[in-house]
Amino acid sequence: MHRAQSSSVSLPNAAAVSAVAAGNRRQSDQDVNRFANVMLESLVNEIYSLCKDQHGCRYLQKKLEERNPTYLNMIFNETYPHVVELMIDPFGNYLCQKLLEHANDEQRTVLVETAAPQLVKIALNQHGTRALQKMIEHVSTPEQVRLIVNALKTNVVELIQDLNGNHVIQKCLNRLSTEDAQFIFDAVSENCVAVGTHRHGCCVLQRCIDHASEAQKKQLVNEITVNAFTLVQDPFGNYVTQYVLDLCDSTYSDPLIRRFAGNVCTLSAQKFSSNVIEKCIRIAEPSTRKILIEELLSSVFLEKLLRDSYANYVIQTALDYADAPTRVALVDVIRPILPSIRNTPYGRRIQSKIVGSAGNSAAPSSANSPQQTYQQAGFRSSTATPQQSSQPQQEQQQQQSQRGSSSGSAANANTLARRMQGLDLQDEYEYSQSASSGGHTRQQTHPTHGSPSMPMSGLHERQYSTGAQFGRSAAASSFGGSEFAGYAPQM
Repeated sequence: MHRAQSSSVSLPNAAAVSAVAAGNRRQSDQDVNRFANVMLESLVNEIYSLCKDQHGCRYLQKKLEERNPTYLNMIFNETYPHVVELMIDPFGNYLCQKLLEHANDEQRTVLVETAAPQLVKIALNQHGTRALQKMIEHVSTPEQVRLIVNALKTNVVELIQDLNGNHVIQKCLNRLSTEDAQFIFDAVSENCVAVGTHRHGCCVLQRCIDHASEAQKKQLVNEITVNAFTLVQDPFGNYVTQYVLDLCDSTYSDPLIRRFAGNVCTLSAQKFSSNVIEKCIRIAEPSTRKILIEELLSSVFLEKLLRDSYANYVIQTALDYADAPTRVALVDVIRPILPSIRNTPYGRRIQSKIVGSAGNSAAPSSANSPQQTYQQAGFRSSTATPQQSSQPQQEQQQQQSQRGSSSGSAANANTLARRMQGLDLQDEYEYSQSASSGGHTRQQTHPTHGSPSMPMSGLHERQYSTGAQFGRSAAASSFGGSEFAGYAPQM
C-alpha cells in the first residue's frame, strides 16, 4: 500500500516538472522569435533597454554585423550615454564589444571619452573587463590611447593584483606601444616587491619583461635584482627571479646570482629559494658558480644542509656542476659525514654520487693525476657533460627515476613562460613522487596562465601543489634556516 501511494504521488510531480520545462522552452522560442521580423526603425527609444535583454542584445548585435551605417548610428546614439552601465552588464557588455568593433574612429573616441572616468571600476568587473579589453584592442587614435592611459595610470598596482583587472593591464602590454605602456613599467618598477610577490602580479611582471624594450627590461631587471633576496623566498616571487635567470643573458643573470652570495646556506634550506639556488648553480658563470659552491663547502652547517629535505638537493646539484678541484674538495668535506646519513634517502643519493661503483670507492692516492683522482671518487671526467656518468646504466636510471634527470632542465627553461601566455587563470597542479622511491615530499605552489598539463621547468621530482603551505614561513624546513641567520647576514 505504501509503495502504491508513493508511486501515485511521484507521477503528478514528474508530469508537473515536464510541463514546466515545456513551458520554459515555448517561452524561450517566443522570446527568440519576437525579433524575427522586427525592423530596427520600430524600436527607436527602446534600444537601450534591449541591450540589457538577452535576446534583444543578440538582435542588436546582428544588426551591427550587417554593417549598415544607418543601423550603426541608431544603436550608437541610444547607447553611448549609458556605455559605463552597459559595459558591466551581463548582456550589455557583448553589445558594447560589438559596437566598439564596428564604430568609426569618431564614435569610438566618444565611447572611450564617456567611459574614461569609470575605467578602473569597469576593469575590476567580471563583465566590464572583457568590454574594456575589447576597447583597448580597438583603439585607433592617439587621443583614444591618451584617454585610456590617463584613466588607468594611477591604479596600475590595484589592477594588477585583481583577478579581472590584471587582464586589462596585460591587454595594454599586448596592444599599446612600449612608449605608451611606460606607465605600467614605471608602476611595476616602483612596486616591484608588492607586484612580484602577488599571485597575479608575478605573472604580469613576467609579461612586462616579455614586452619591454631594452631600456625597460633593464629598468625592471635592476629592480628585481635589488629586491632579489626578498623575492626569492616568496612562493610567487621566486618565479620572477627564475624568469630573469631563464633569459639566458649573463648581463642580467650574473648580478642577480651574486646578490645571493653570503646567504647561500640560508636560502638553500628554504622551501622556495632552494630551487632558485639550484638553478643559479646550474647556469652561473664558472667564477660565480665557484663562489656559491665554496660558500657551501666552507659552511659549519654542512652536515645540517646534507640532512635538510631541501638543501640536500642543492648539495647534489653542486656535486654535478662544480669544477674538478672544487668537486674534489667538496667530496673531501662530505665523505666523513656520510656514515651518519647513509641510511637516509638523500644520503644514499649523495653517497652514490661520491662513491660511484664499488670498484671506484677507494680514496684517491695523492700520486694520482687530477683526472684519475675524481674518476676514482665516482665523478665524470672534466670534459664530460652534466648528463654523462661513470656509473652503471641500471644505477644511473634508478637515480634519475628517484631525483629527476638534470638533462631536462635546459629543454624546459622557458616552460613557465609558455604556460603563462593564456589569459584565464587555471588551478595549480601537482607533481608527486612515489613513496617507494625513497625521496622526500616537497611542495610549492606556482601561478599558472595556461594549460595545467605542462611540466614545470628546471625542477626535480619535488612535489608541487596548491596553497595550503602559503601561511608557513619561507624558512619552514627541518631547521628553517634560523641557525644560518647569524652566520650569513641578510641583504
